[in-house]
Amino acid sequence: MMDKLNIKALRPGADGNNPNAPNAANYDEAKANPYPNLPEALVLKDGKKVTTAKEWWNKRRPEIKEDFDREIYGRVPKNVPKVTWEVASVTDTTNGGVPVIVKKLIGHVDNSSYPQDTVNIQLTLTTPAKASGPVPVIMQFGFVFPRGFRFPPRPAAATGTPPPPPAPTGPTWQQQVLAQGWGYAIIVPNSIQADNGAGLTKGIIGLVNKGQPRKPDDWGALRAWAWGASRALDYFETDKAVNAKEVGLEGHSRYGKATLVTMAYDPRFAIAYVSSSGEGGAKLHRRNAGELVENVASTGEYHWMAGNFLKYAGPLQWSDLPVDSHELIAMCAPRPVFIGGGKNGDGWVDTRGMFMAAVTAGPVYKLLGKKDLGTTEFPPVETALITGDIAFRQHSGGHTDVPNWPTFIEFAKKYFK
Repeated sequence: MMDKLNIKALRPGADGNNPNAPNAANYDEAKANPYPNLPEALVLKDGKKVTTAKEWWNKRRPEIKEDFDREIYGRVPKNVPKVTWEVASVTDTTNGGVPVIVKKLIGHVDNSSYPQDTVNIQLTLTTPAKASGPVPVIMQFGFVFPRGFRFPPRPAAATGTPPPPPAPTGPTWQQQVLAQGWGYAIIVPNSIQADNGAGLTKGIIGLVNKGQPRKPDDWGALRAWAWGASRALDYFETDKAVNAKEVGLEGHSRYGKATLVTMAYDPRFAIAYVSSSGEGGAKLHRRNAGELVENVASTGEYHWMAGNFLKYAGPLQWSDLPVDSHELIAMCAPRPVFIGGGKNGDGWVDTRGMFMAAVTAGPVYKLLGKKDLGTTEFPPVETALITGDIAFRQHSGGHTDVPNWPTFIEFAKKYFK
C-alpha cells in the first residue's frame, strides 16, 4: 500500500509505554491542540454556509461522506455478495432469572464468485420469552476470544498508576437490557473480517477482491464490520420477535470505532453507545493526546482504515485531513448517540478529544431540530450529560464499557418505549 501511495516512510506513533521516549504519548492539555481549527461541518466545499436541513441532506452530508469514503474508512464495493441467514439453533433458557429465547444465527455470504474464501457471519439474538410483541434490541460488537487468548498489555500511560478496579458486581449489561423488556444480540466481527493486515486478502474484503490486495480507497476492517452489522439488521427486519425500528448498537475500543462508523453509514440503526473509541473513532484526529493518526496507520492497525489514511502519517499532516471525527458524529444526526470513556487508565483514547468532537457535532443536530450536548465545558467525572440527543459521560474506571451501561440505558429509554 505504501508503494501504491509512493510513501517511503511513516512517522512513528505515540509511545504509550516510555514517558521519556522522544515520541512519548502526550497527556498535557496545553500541547494537545496543535491544529485548533476544525473543518466546518456546516460549510460547503465552495464556502457557502449550510442553513437548512435540505442543504445538509442533499449537499453537505454527501460531501462529508465522500471524504470519509475516500480518505478515512474506504468505500464499500458495489458488488458485495448477498447474505443468507440460517437459524442454526433455538434454545429456551434464562438469564438472571428472566426466561429468554436464544437464536444462534449464521449469515452465509454467497461466495460463488470466489469459492476459495468462505465468510459465515456469527450472530446470537436473545429476546424475552414472555414478550407480548416485537421488542427493541441492543446489538454489541462482541469480543469472542480463542482459547488461551491474552489481551496484549495496554500502554503504561494508558493504564496509569491506579490498581485495576474490582471485577464488576451486579447485573451484566445483558441483564440490564432484559430488565427493560428489551432483547440483546452479539455479532462476532472476526467472522466478518479478520482483525489484522494479513487477513485483508480474506474475509469479506478478500472475497470481493478475489484474494487480491486492496486499492487505496477500498474499505478497511471498520467498514467491513459495519457492513456485517447492517446485514444483521437485515435479518432483524425479518424476525417477528424484534422491533427493527428500535435496534441500538454498542461497541467498546476498536468496536467503539466500528459502532460509530456503522451508525454514521446505516440510518436504520436507532441509537448507539460508542465506548472508548479513541483515534479512528470519536476522538478528534487533530488532537495530540494519547493514540494518534500515526498509531492507527502503523502495521498493527492500518487494516482498520482505507489505504489512503496512511498518507496522513507520512507526507501529509493531520491538518490535511479533509474531515474530522465531529463530522462522523454529525453523520449520525438526528439519531441519538452516547459517547463514553474512562478516567483512570483510559487516557490513550483521549476522552476530552471525544467530548470536543461531540460538542462540535452539535450544530448539525440543532439544524435538524434536535438537541446538542448542552455545554461546551468538559464535565467532572461521572457527570451524565443525557438531556440532549448527543450524550456523554466519563466514568472513573479504566478501559471498559461496564460503568456506563446504566447511564446509556437511561438515555435509550427516552427513545425506546
